[in-house]
Amino acid sequence: MNKKIKTDAVDQLFDAVLCLKNREECYSFFEDLCTVNELLSLSQRFEVASMLRKSNTYLEIADKTGASTATISRVNRSLNYGNDGYDMILERLNHQC
Repeated sequence: MNKKIKTDAVDQLFDAVLCLKNREECYSFFEDLCTVNELLSLSQRFEVASMLRKSNTYLEIADKTGASTATISRVNRSLNYGNDGYDMILERLNHQC
């Protein structure tokens, strides 16, 4: 865990996310919390991570998602050297949580 982001405010945000009960609540909360572009960027990164784990090429990912090679590279770096958060969630989604 990155100690730079470990704050009471971030803890409160994560606690709020953990209180969400369904997709509709997620839409309501995240539409209020994020701009449309921020939300689309987050979802794009998650889609890139999923495609990288399925061994898609950068070109295939860029074509399907519209992500830049810089974004794909950043996500790839997180997959390889990060905190395994993407892999944890992708695995859970494969088993429907």
